[in-house]
Amino acid sequence: MRTLCASTLIGEFFVIGFAGLVAMKNPDLSMATVWTVCGIAMVLSVLLCGMITRPGGVQLGWALQLGLIASGFVVPMMFILGVVFAGLWWASVHYGRKVDEAKARFARQETAVAAATGPEAG
Repeated sequence: MRTLCASTLIGEFFVIGFAGLVAMKNPDLSMATVWTVCGIAMVLSVLLCGMITRPGGVQLGWALQLGLIASGFVVPMMFILGVVFAGLWWASVHYGRKVDEAKARFARQETAVAAATGPEAG
């Protein structure tokens, strides 16, 4: 799960940065505000890569997805990109857990085969 989720988060890192560049064109927003918000979101996306398997990591990822969708009020294209990345996030979590379960099942089978064959296998 970690690899799939981290890949999604790194993609979001770049999308947030590019959205910040677009948001700078908005005359109602100061450059400091844009880059403070974008910077926090970008740092959060990178930090979440290491926190995925910890308690609350996936939930923080969902919060980031909601923030990405909400950023559409500043950069309208982010409504679409936010929904796309929320879908990618769901797929990363859902299928990542299935991959983790399959890996664990395979490891148990390998251990059982190694225990059944005994020391003569080596």
